[in-house]
Amino acid sequence: MTATVMSAYGPWGIVAGGSDGVGVAFAHGTASRGINVVLVARRVPVLEAAADDIRARYGVEVRTVALDLSAAGALAELERVTSDLEVGLLVYNAGADNHSVAFLDKDLDAHLELVHRNCTAVLEAAYRFGAPMVARGRGAVVLVTSGAAWAGGATLAAYGATKAFDLILAESLWAEWRGSGVDVLGLVLGRTDTPSHRRMRDAGGESYGGELADPYDVAEQALTHLGDGPTWIHGSANPTGGSPFGALSRRDAVLAMSRGASAGKKAGVER
Repeated sequence: MTATVMSAYGPWGIVAGGSDGVGVAFAHGTASRGINVVLVARRVPVLEAAADDIRARYGVEVRTVALDLSAAGALAELERVTSDLEVGLLVYNAGADNHSVAFLDKDLDAHLELVHRNCTAVLEAAYRFGAPMVARGRGAVVLVTSGAAWAGGATLAAYGATKAFDLILAESLWAEWRGSGVDVLGLVLGRTDTPSHRRMRDAGGESYGGELADPYDVAEQALTHLGDGPTWIHGSANPTGGSPFGALSRRDAVLAMSRGASAGKKAGVER
């Protein structure tokens, strides 16, 4: 495994979901390497505060784009407002689920919004911003996924399914683009100390038992190993390895994931 020199990808990076948590950590890591950053998120005050901080710290250009990535036309709009930039890095980090409940206890519209944000929008982002990278022969795409992708589990039906989509998409694009000069990394997160994770735990009245990964450690590791795809499992002794469920049958893996969900201890699941 070799450290990646990001300047080879191009002068601009886009971080979708870049206002806090892992997203803003990616933005800091990108800017610290001298790459200009486009921050994309819904909340304008948080977005602008993050941008001001990054400009002051690293002296790079920062452009903010206030978008709801689950809305129709959001990715076309993002492509339009960045059409004057050479984007060499795309980090798609949006898509946490702050409310973990049984499948039928959540509104259908909430499920559909999650699927659009975590599947349709991710695919569209990879297509719109990956195509110019492939044409130029340089670039990198990071799709942030989750340990929920490894197997189904109680209260994880829609979320886990979307994260499995992201993981397979990342691995497939890596296979297609690996000879084109474009690196693709599916970043699998475990339990990480992010605002969305805290909101989910607080809503469920759960304690913060166990160690949570630092978002800046997560981002730094991923940015250093962009060229070591297709998959990077943060916190694993074998980060380029396979599922932590190993030789377990699919049934046993699902039961293990479900027990973790019931206990509020989703080992390997970042939400």
